Amino acid sequence: MAGSVSLRAEQSSRARRIGVLVNEPWPAVEGLHVGLDELGYREGKDFRIEYRFAEGATGRFAGLAAELVSLPVDVIVAWGTPAALAARKATSSIPIVMSAGDDPVGAGLISSLARPGGNVTGLSSQTAGGEEKRLALLKELRPSLSRVAVLSNPTNPYSVIAVEHAQRGAAALGLSLDVMELSAVSELDVAFRAMREKSADAALVIADPFLAHERALVATLLVEHRLPSISAYHECAVAGGLMAYMTSYYDIFRREAIFIDKIFEGAKPGDLPIEQATKFEFVINLKTAKALGLDVPPSLLVHANRLIE
Repeated sequence: MAGSVSLRAEQSSRARRIGVLVNEPWPAVEGLHVGLDELGYREGKDFRIEYRFAEGATGRFAGLAAELVSLPVDVIVAWGTPAALAARKATSSIPIVMSAGDDPVGAGLISSLARPGGNVTGLSSQTAGGEEKRLALLKELRPSLSRVAVLSNPTNPYSVIAVEHAQRGAAALGLSLDVMELSAVSELDVAFRAMREKSADAALVIADPFLAHERALVATLLVEHRLPSISAYHECAVAGGLMAYMTSYYDIFRREAIFIDKIFEGAKPGDLPIEQATKFEFVINLKTAKALGLDVPPSLLVHANRLIE
């Protein structure tokens, strides 16, 4: 008992280390700072953040997670299924607060949504479930749409789930899908040649670290091939993609602070139920629409959270 009291006193007297394992330093990550601030935590005094960025290389997550474990950190925040899986493999004791796709159970991250078990908790971003919505938005943009190319990274376990959702959405809308698998820049030319040969009318870009990191190049190729597109990241639309429909990741990071607070107060991650994303955003790049010679319907414009002009 004396040792436990001593440990708590030591923890309360030092700044906790929070490891953040993400693909890139996108603005959404700032939501974590805001959430912690709202709960009364002060950076430098109560916590410090150790960032690790994979920069599009999914395979780097394992080594980066191991770095955070070796520091050590008091909790790991992992954005995306690959990052969460790498963190889970790197440690079974350090708490992990994730934001992963629609099926963290199927991905092997947790035992159940109600009682995750182990050292993982957090939020399900509902990203894969949004593939049906993204296809519907493409169909609303171009009612004659019949064939959609899906850009997917086969090395990302999440992509399998996302493609399944896209196939269900396509069936409901009467669309044909052609899945283009690529995990390296050198494979882009082959994928786009195949898209042209199959006469794709538009493209759906699956959420993935590699595809997100190469978003500017992918957006340029999409415009060159006259293909309207939609993705799962705001940053992809900013980089030149036509549309993006996604979870508000800023809100997710802000809510992850609540999980961190509970863990710092003694809660076990495995006892904290997984929460679902509740806020979604829709972005349209009007500059890209002009480059493609598209008139965006008013029904889409009125629902956009942001128009890039």
